[in-house]
Formats: sequence, structure tokens, C-alpha cells
Amino acid sequence: MAVSQSGNHNLGARPLPLLRRAFLAADVGGTHARIGLVSREPDGTRPVTVLQYHRYACADWPSLTAVLQDFVGQLDRSVHVDRCAVASAGYVLGDAIVNDNLPWPVSIRDIRDSLGIEQLAVVNDFEAVAYATQFLSNADTTAVIESEAPPVAGPVLVMGPGTGLGSAVLLPGQPHATVLATEAGQIALAPGNEREIEILRYLARDRAYVSFEHALSGPGLLNLYRALRALRHQPPVFTQPAQVTQAALERSDDAAVEALDVFCGLLGSFVGDLCLLYGARGGVFLAGGILPQIRDVLLTSSFRQRFFNKGVMRAFLQQVHVRLMEHGQHGVIGAAGLFLEQQDREGDPRNPRAGENGKPR
Repeated sequence: MAVSQSGNHNLGARPLPLLRRAFLAADVGGTHARIGLVSREPDGTRPVTVLQYHRYACADWPSLTAVLQDFVGQLDRSVHVDRCAVASAGYVLGDAIVNDNLPWPVSIRDIRDSLGIEQLAVVNDFEAVAYATQFLSNADTTAVIESEAPPVAGPVLVMGPGTGLGSAVLLPGQPHATVLATEAGQIALAPGNEREIEILRYLARDRAYVSFEHALSGPGLLNLYRALRALRHQPPVFTQPAQVTQAALERSDDAAVEALDVFCGLLGSFVGDLCLLYGARGGVFLAGGILPQIRDVLLTSSFRQRFFNKGVMRAFLQQVHVRLMEHGQHGVIGAAGLFLEQQDREGDPRNPRAGENGKPR
């Protein structure tokens, strides 16, 4: 049996009322599943208290149900959970969560039946991360572009490359903010220079449609590397995105170095486009599993120049703060917070999330 990572299952001397209100929250991506036992009791800065937390490598487990069973099985026997919030890449179709980047199909019914879950809600993974940005401080993030203008209230863009390319927008409001889940990663790839045109032409050889996700993701970085090796009339050496990243950071392979440089430039251009699309005056948070690994390269890359290269809209973008965040527990916190808001509004026909017995619509 695979071993879970990051954290331990010892609940310690938690107050019983806290444990009785506890429920599961999961943030499921293509590489890692982050699982938390959370309670509505806030700590003053977040909507929930994370009582217990683990990160699992998805490839080590046969299903999400198995991951959740392991997590629950190692909790204290006095803890009974019958509610679960799942943030996942993809969308709900009937009984399944559909996404090609997940390592296995996810059956909602199987989770409910196997763990005795009475209420289960599903939200987009970046929707959850966007929700959680309300509770970040500057100390939790790294400045990528720091505007001289003070932060203002307005739409907040959250996006980032991992196994796929996720994106969501947080819209401030009262009594609660609204989160817009998007599929911006599926927008057609737009090259910004001759080299990127060559790369796009190469990528279009074996697919009818080339999206930004085909370049700005783990598999996308590998695509860029393969394209650049081909343009150099060289066979590829590496077969995994992590190998490309490592070679680029070590500067041991020229094509890998160029691939990471192209990656950062395309990212800057795409983030600038999305800022204009959503009017993201409230700022940008870069997330996902890749960017924290390449932080130093990102900060010295063409990201900044490409972000501002929007003609007459440069002045608008100079007012926008761009910060890098670690994924960490934020998806778990966001999934839990959205779930609690759903419960607060349950029964209200105007609530688009409310479904019979907590089922997602």
C-alpha cells in the first residue's frame, strides 16, 4: 500500500465539539491529491480550521476513493465524517468527474457509498484556490510584478500551470465574493515572436487545435522541449517534464533552457491577456505545481516584458500586482469554504450550487 505524504494523522487533544463538526475537503490534481480534515471553527484568518492534512501522490493510488479511505482510516475512531467537499480539475458529468489530466476516473457514487458520505459537493480546483486567495497575506506570496499603485478592489485572476493549466477569477462582493471557474487554458495558443510561430507550426503537425495548455503545463513544457529539439534537428533526450525542468535549471541542455525561457515568455503574454479580458484590477496570483520550482528563473525571465507588451493597455497593466503563491493547503481551504457557503444558502432557489442532498448539479 502506498504511503501518504506531508503531515501526520495524530489529531492530538482536539476539542470534541470541533471534531464532531469536522468534514473532509480534498484538492485533487493530476499529480497530487491534498486531503484535509477541517472544521467550521475559524482561526480568525480563514473560513475553516485545518485539523489534519496529507498530500498523496496520485500515481501511487488506484483511485480517489482509495486515497480518502486511507486518510479516514488513519483518523481517530471517534471522528466520524459524513460530509466531503472535492475540488478537482474537470467538470461533473452524471456520476463522474471528467478530466483527461486526472490519473484515474472519479466516481462520485463510489466515494459516497464507500465512505458513507451523505453530502458531497464538487467544485473546480482553481475555483477553490481562487476562493482561498481572500485569506492570503503578502507574507504568504512572492512578488513577481509589484506595482507602485496601491492594491484596489476588483476582479482577481488566479491561474497556473501544473498537470494542466487552471484559471479562475474572484469577483469581490457582499456578503460573499463570487468565483468564476474558467477553461482559459483551452484558449488557442497565440505566439508572440518568430520562434513561437515555429513552435506552434510544429505542435500543429499532429493536432487540429493547439491550446495554451499544450505549452503551459507540465506536458506542455515537454512539448516545447520536443519542438525545440526538432527545430534544431536533434532527437529529444528527455521524456518527462521534470527532466526538462532539471536540465534547464542546471543549464545542462540548451533546448531545455530555451524551452523554459519560451514557457515563461508565453506565460507572461497569456497572463497579460487574461488580465485585460477580466479587468483584473484586484491583482494576479500565479499558482500551480510548476512555478514555485522555477521561481528564480521566472523572476529574471521575459515574463515581465511580455506581460506589459500590450500596446496602449500597458498603462492599465502597470497598475496590476502579480504574485506567486504556493499551492499548499489553499485548495483544501477553498473547497471547504465554498462548501460551507453552499450549506448556508441551501434551500435558496437562487443558489446555483444547491442540489438535492448536497449533490452537485
